[in-house]
Amino acid sequence: MKNSTNNLFKCMAVAIFMLGTVTTYAQTKLGGLALYTVRDDMGKDAKATLQAVADAGYKNIEAAGYEDGKYYGMTPSDFKGLLKSLKLKPISTHQSAVTLDNADKMMADAKAAGFKYFVVPIPPMGMFTFNQETKQMGMTGTVEDLAEILTTLGEKANEAGLKLLYHNHDFEFKKNENGIVPIDYLLENVNPKLLDFQMDLYWVTKAGANPIAYFNKYPGRFKIWHVKDMDEQGRFAPVGTGSIGFKNILANKALSGMKYYMVEQDMTFDGLLPLDAIKISHKGIKEIGFK
Repeated sequence: MKNSTNNLFKCMAVAIFMLGTVTTYAQTKLGGLALYTVRDDMGKDAKATLQAVADAGYKNIEAAGYEDGKYYGMTPSDFKGLLKSLKLKPISTHQSAVTLDNADKMMADAKAAGFKYFVVPIPPMGMFTFNQETKQMGMTGTVEDLAEILTTLGEKANEAGLKLLYHNHDFEFKKNENGIVPIDYLLENVNPKLLDFQMDLYWVTKAGANPIAYFNKYPGRFKIWHVKDMDEQGRFAPVGTGSIGFKNILANKALSGMKYYMVEQDMTFDGLLPLDAIKISHKGIKEIGFK
């Protein structure tokens, strides 16, 4: 009887330990990562990199590696299966090469991979410009042209069972040659049933705009945030190590309409590796209060 009692206590102790371990592990799995951050690593070994992303504590991902009908060299179904095996959830995908002609195929692939949001990360179809010397971004054509393209893409996304988002950089928050602020024009002139937005908090700050002011003016329109910090030189930095006031922004989550957020860092500096930067950022989002 004594041995049976001891065995029972041992089993209970193991069960309590395992439950505590699972609970602790579950509590550390939060937030999303934009895979653009680790694009070089994804190009070398996608599976190992995604394992590292999962090990760092992330639970959601945003892809940025679609080419020739595949995500990082995998068919949409294979990519979806790999994410599932690693307990990572596909939420959004950046599709910079989208056109009115290839959108149906791209969107079908995005849906097959399990994504919810189809993100246009730059003005598409050759409208995006980048000056190598000044590092300035911009666009050709008119914002009216862009709005028409996004309206059509939004219709296609709805038909595919996806939600279309537009991702900003800094130039959309600055007046163009006609005195129009592109992001304002898109917010006011494209049907919300067809288009919402992914707000990149770094680029909004870089442009001198106020994210919270936009949440107040256009409530509910910013479904995903890109969360990355800014160092004292104005460079990209791991979350929590820079100057962006994330706590105040996060307090306005409901007003903004944010459903998901993705840590992103376009570049790392001073010898910091992207796979190490995402660990620092994950610690940062927890300390700031992201769930």
